[in-house]
Amino acid sequence: MFDFKKLVKAVALSGVLVSSVSSLSANASVLLEGWSGAGESGFGQIALEKNDDGSSGEIFFNNYEGLGFDSGVNFFGRTHDSFYINNNGNISFNGAVSSFTPEEFPITRFGDNDIDNDGGGGCEVDCIEMPQAQTNSAFFTTENDDIPMPADLNTIAMIAPFWADVDTGCEDCGDVFIGSPNAETMVITWDSVGFFNEDSSLTNTFQLVLIDRADTGAGNFDVEFRYEDINWTTGDASDGENGLGGTPAQAGYDAGDGVNFFTLPGSRTDEVVNLDTADSNTGTAGIWKFAIRDGELPGDNAENPILPVINPETPSDYNFEFVIIEPETPIFIDPDVAVGYDYIVNSGPSITSVMLPTGFGDDVYDLWLWDVTLMDWYDTGEDLLGGVKFDFTTAVDRFRILGIETSEMVDPTDPNAFVTALTFDAAGVINMNQNAITEFVDDSQAVSAPAGLGIFALSLLVFLRARKRRA
Repeated sequence: MFDFKKLVKAVALSGVLVSSVSSLSANASVLLEGWSGAGESGFGQIALEKNDDGSSGEIFFNNYEGLGFDSGVNFFGRTHDSFYINNNGNISFNGAVSSFTPEEFPITRFGDNDIDNDGGGGCEVDCIEMPQAQTNSAFFTTENDDIPMPADLNTIAMIAPFWADVDTGCEDCGDVFIGSPNAETMVITWDSVGFFNEDSSLTNTFQLVLIDRADTGAGNFDVEFRYEDINWTTGDASDGENGLGGTPAQAGYDAGDGVNFFTLPGSRTDEVVNLDTADSNTGTAGIWKFAIRDGELPGDNAENPILPVINPETPSDYNFEFVIIEPETPIFIDPDVAVGYDYIVNSGPSITSVMLPTGFGDDVYDLWLWDVTLMDWYDTGEDLLGGVKFDFTTAVDRFRILGIETSEMVDPTDPNAFVTALTFDAAGVINMNQNAITEFVDDSQAVSAPAGLGIFALSLLVFLRARKRRA
């Protein structure tokens, strides 16, 4: 069993429990580092010996004095009291994962795979290490060329800040650390890690932060992805060349249920190398934060909507991209503030209904639609009521709402200011804009435009192996 009890205990006994993890680093770095007990590395202690495709032992939350997470973490309805750190840029629940090339989501079948049947670890090729109780299945064989996903594989869930072929085997290939700056926070750091095959010509530094939020409900937690320096995307065995090209890294979540999933913008494209500099949903480049409440990701309810990606250069235009699984299930999005909004589908399914929020004056909004002949908006004369679902007669690819009173002066810094629920006419990937309509108020209290939204992508991570071919 991996043990950092002494580290956590030392932090607790020191009396220096940092109240705000965001203030741990005093410089411009986005990393959490240098807390009391962090050691010479600044990140805690070594989590993994130098390796390629390796994993830690099972790490139990409740084995460490001074650390919270007493109720575990509720990840899509399944409560986990332990996890594994995988060298290839992720952690997993219910089993260790050595997969090194991110597959296109969703993954539903094996192809040319070997699976570690004994659950003892030490996979010699790219594989999923299953706990012993989960390996008593006829599916686990190296003889079948294309094997359907066994049901028990679906118990493997993952949180992946940067799933790619990390290799720490060489002297200059960096290390993976684990630490706890305070009782509510656990930090896993991939510090200056290289890529396969023992190549340190380019290195990446990033963190996964788990924050216990049991104060909001048992099993609730926050997740942060912190990208300090991203320079490579692909290992040699993933068809990369000099750390780039091939099948690039994936960043996001896999619920392990075959349904719920999420990926960051640029995943599995060359753009993933920009995660350290691109706009994020926190307003700080390189830092992404997500609230997991009642086991659900943002977007499942009005209390926890998909939050904006902030782009200061386009402060009133918001772009979303996400996957629709159930067309009739509302997706909640929130851009911040305005006196009205245009909702425009750029590609994907059309909008069949909308439900606008309450608490804005009389909660009555004007509905405008687009005239394709005149190429302009027109007032339909329809009044939409906040909190009441409105069904369009036919699915539309755009609409406008007006009527948010300027007297409300909605706080533009409130991430839950104007939560909108939409349904669509089909499943699939949708790319859409929500553009703010603003109005100047001549009393030195202008209604501010909301922060811009970038791409917010959802995808499914289920980890199946492909045999690793060594050069």
